[in-house]
Amino acid sequence: MTLRKANILLILAAVSWSSGGLFIKLLPWNPFSILCGRSILAALVVLVYLRRPSIDRTGIQIIGGIGYVGAQLFFILGTQMTAAANAIFLHYTSPLYVFLFSYWLLKERSQPADWMSMAVILLGMLLFLGDGLTVGGLMGNMFGALSGIAIAAVVLCSRRQKSGEPANMILLGNLMSIAVGFPFLIQETFTLRTVGIILFLGIIQMGLSYVLFSMAIKHLKAMEAIIIMALEPILNPIWVFIVIGEVPGLLAIFGAVMVLGAVTGRSIISARRTADERVLDG
Repeated sequence: MTLRKANILLILAAVSWSSGGLFIKLLPWNPFSILCGRSILAALVVLVYLRRPSIDRTGIQIIGGIGYVGAQLFFILGTQMTAAANAIFLHYTSPLYVFLFSYWLLKERSQPADWMSMAVILLGMLLFLGDGLTVGGLMGNMFGALSGIAIAAVVLCSRRQKSGEPANMILLGNLMSIAVGFPFLIQETFTLRTVGIILFLGIIQMGLSYVLFSMAIKHLKAMEAIIIMALEPILNPIWVFIVIGEVPGLLAIFGAVMVLGAVTGRSIISARRTADERVLDG
């Protein structure tokens, strides 16, 4: 797979993930029920992709699976217990943890372009979310921060399995999520509306997107991947604008443009560097 194709697949995954906030708000279920319901469907999608799954229960797979559960659950809890802007911003502190551990775990050095991009992204997110950031909601802020650690674990553990199949770890994470949330799911009321929402969340928003992520992460460095994934929190309110008509302010729009520009610029730099390396090798 070319680097360009890997970038496109991860961008598509980020677009799919970004729809989750809107649909979760429309679903009047317990967070554990949402976790379980969409994980059942996502597991089926991943199974179709894998055909012959191989969960070997190695330390990396188990840590990554736990990270997968935590990334979902902590973020849902965080958004319910603090301002949504706080939860999103803390969720995307994950590049800091990727930076701290990527060389130790993966022997991947971060490039200056990575950190220039991350500085622009963090500034853009502050502008984008600034009006909604608060100092309250200690527990919610804690869950938001934990979700950032968890998503970093998913990226690092997936990248560690680049010679294998990261989707096996995603399948394990879904199975763990089902076990955690099933007692809550069976107590929910199912209607045509809730079934439709959970079908979308499970099949498209989680299942298909994590298949795309598993395909792309084999060919991207951890920092490259986490920068592209920063598209998710910026695209989330675009869905809200399209469906509900809630218009963001000028600062938020400027911040979103900064993030989109940083992600696009970093992807172009990465593609050019890879092309130059191929010319030198050839």
